[in-house]
Amino acid sequence: MSTRLKKILLAIGLLILASAIALALYYMFKKTTGGFVTPGQIIPGASTTGQFPAAGERPTTTTTGQTGTGSLPQAGNIPGVSDSYFKKEPVTKIVSDYAVYNSVSKDSSLRYYNAANGKFYKRSADGTITALSDQVFYNVSDVTWGNTSNKAVIEYPDANKIVYDFDKQKQITLPQHWEEFSFSPTDDQIGAKSIGVAEENRWLITVDSDGTHTKIIEPMGANADKVTVDWSPSRQTLAFSQTAEPIGDQRREILLVGLNHENFRGLTTEGWGFEEQWSPSGKRLLYSVWSDRSDLKPELWITNAYGDDINTGRKMLKTYTWAEKCTFANEQVLYCAVPRDLIKGAGLMPEIAADSNYDLIKIDTNTGLQTEIPLGDDYNINTIEYDNLNNKVIFTDKNKTGIFQANL
Repeated sequence: MSTRLKKILLAIGLLILASAIALALYYMFKKTTGGFVTPGQIIPGASTTGQFPAAGERPTTTTTGQTGTGSLPQAGNIPGVSDSYFKKEPVTKIVSDYAVYNSVSKDSSLRYYNAANGKFYKRSADGTITALSDQVFYNVSDVTWGNTSNKAVIEYPDANKIVYDFDKQKQITLPQHWEEFSFSPTDDQIGAKSIGVAEENRWLITVDSDGTHTKIIEPMGANADKVTVDWSPSRQTLAFSQTAEPIGDQRREILLVGLNHENFRGLTTEGWGFEEQWSPSGKRLLYSVWSDRSDLKPELWITNAYGDDINTGRKMLKTYTWAEKCTFANEQVLYCAVPRDLIKGAGLMPEIAADSNYDLIKIDTNTGLQTEIPLGDDYNINTIEYDNLNNKVIFTDKNKTGIFQANL
């Protein structure tokens, strides 16, 4: 075969190969796009204005079951999450009034007396504040709130005392020589001391909250100042009496007083200055006492205090503060305001700690575990309560106006 013929055959082969490649590419693109676009043909989903879409625009077709605005969320926002979640403050002032004698009710509403205008108010769980009554109560000196109702014993500097039912807007006058009140668990009765001029006329009593059916429970005689009226949530105990003989140099026995002359077992305490607070069920009792062992500082203890279990399960909580500076979240958990600088003798003379700032401590009474709750500022905590519905600690400050909420 001549050289000329070889060149002709090679050229023909290359031409056939190029044609085959071109044909393969044609069929590949036709299968992918559905065909070439001819002039004037509209591509589905493309703009018909001859311009690019404006910023933020997109085709209007949507996937079934999806909705949207067609724009991305703003920087920093997460759909369904409130900004307040990220800006949560340790403490919030929930009442700005000159509020005193505050109390959290069973439905988590907050009742208080505004000493600036002489009216009582209620802050509902949603934050709404309304007057409990249009009546003005001038110069109130003390208030004891009911547990399940908006009843209160209101006391005045001139020794006048009334029971006011804010739900019924009804007032009942109590004898001036009655003092130290405590409502029963259902608010149908009130416990009190009747302090006559003569010692033989000093009694522990109960009375219906409408002022009727006064009943003498126990004589107090010369020991009225050793009796504390504090009706238990279990209804078993009406008062405590520190009239028993000392058990030892530091030990004392505290007697539980029932409604029907029961002979309850006493509580053994390791010191003086007994101050108590009932658990929500009334089956346990938190108390503080001071002794040489604690450098005369108030020391917290907890014990069983119901039925046959009275005085069992005693446990020292290794915390120095007063029982009134604590509040129960449940049968196991406490929140306590603990003074930062508590010096020797504070139990004997509480005024030593009058200017102290407090830390808020969560205490597991079963395990003894303690956790500090940050407050973000200095507070001289005066009163403290727990809002069970919203899981908040409510407190007042000795030096600051209003009522505060610790966000747990």
